[in-house]
Amino acid sequence: MRLSDFDFDLPEERIALRPAQPRDAAKLLVVRPQAPLEDRIVRDLPDLLSPGDVLVFNDTRVIPARLTGIRDRDGLTVPVEATLHRREAPDRWTAFMRPGKRLQPGDRVRFGATSDGACEAAALDATVVGKGEGGEVALAFDLAGPMLDEAVSRHGAMPLPPYIAAKRGEDSQDRRDYQTVFAQHDGSVAAPTAGLHFTPELLGRLAERRIGHAFVTLHVGGGTFLPVKTDEIRDHRMHPEFGEISAETAAALNAARAGGGRIVPVGTTSLRLLESAADEHGVVHPFAAETAIFITPGHRFRAADALVTNFHLPKSTLFMLVSAFAGPAVMRAAYAHAVARSYRFYSYGDASLLFPAGEGG
Repeated sequence: MRLSDFDFDLPEERIALRPAQPRDAAKLLVVRPQAPLEDRIVRDLPDLLSPGDVLVFNDTRVIPARLTGIRDRDGLTVPVEATLHRREAPDRWTAFMRPGKRLQPGDRVRFGATSDGACEAAALDATVVGKGEGGEVALAFDLAGPMLDEAVSRHGAMPLPPYIAAKRGEDSQDRRDYQTVFAQHDGSVAAPTAGLHFTPELLGRLAERRIGHAFVTLHVGGGTFLPVKTDEIRDHRMHPEFGEISAETAAALNAARAGGGRIVPVGTTSLRLLESAADEHGVVHPFAAETAIFITPGHRFRAADALVTNFHLPKSTLFMLVSAFAGPAVMRAAYAHAVARSYRFYSYGDASLLFPAGEGG
């Protein structure tokens, strides 16, 4: 399949710059193959699932991974910006940097510093130690472990998606809005955005309906924002991300399914991790490794019976994933409906509840 097969028209005004308030007041489009589209709200989710179903949340926590500073080489400085991508060691991260092409191994980077060399707070300095084929820059920081984490938190900004950051700056409200209420494990540079819709009240109502929940962890990397640049989608390569499913969680999911319950990932990150951990019989196994799974139409889903997800970017790997799950023609019709009905798109936008092709829900 070609990249153009996953293009669609999206008016710029459909891009959400702030989340719905309260979070569970966002619109929810229910998409069942061979059934009419259904306009609901996220708060209706307990009535759309059944007792025994299990929602699978990604409990990763977003770190303030966008850093600005200066590159210093032979006394000459230029402004730089980095979005941390993946931690390689207690003192090392790979990052996507601008201007990346002008950086060379051995360059010193002073984050928090201004163009005149002044530093806003305590130093956060690094050395460029390598450059990857995918455009990543390898940084060795002068600090390590918790001291590095604290410095990144002090100097960094929340890594809002480019389509939001281009329209407004990050502010203190984003530190709350761009984090799920169940975020626990630091490590992501992008939010698992379908989870942003869930409130303590909604989680309570789901529990009252005996709809279960489980937590997995996938640390989302900066590659999630990178466009697909290959015309043939089979030539695209995903950046690896670290994920973990405990033995207890795997056993609970398998037991729920054996008892007739459905496994419902909340977000494409949870789904990708489950598909990475499931065998050909649909049994979920404990998992603690990197995954670079790329899901496109033709993929046979093994570990997901429905999916809660936001509305995604044209020609993105995520739109390819939802097209694989519910069917390309179904998703094209659903997205056209969402645009016409003023659904809000992307990270702070509205949500959908998808049932797989051939599934009546």
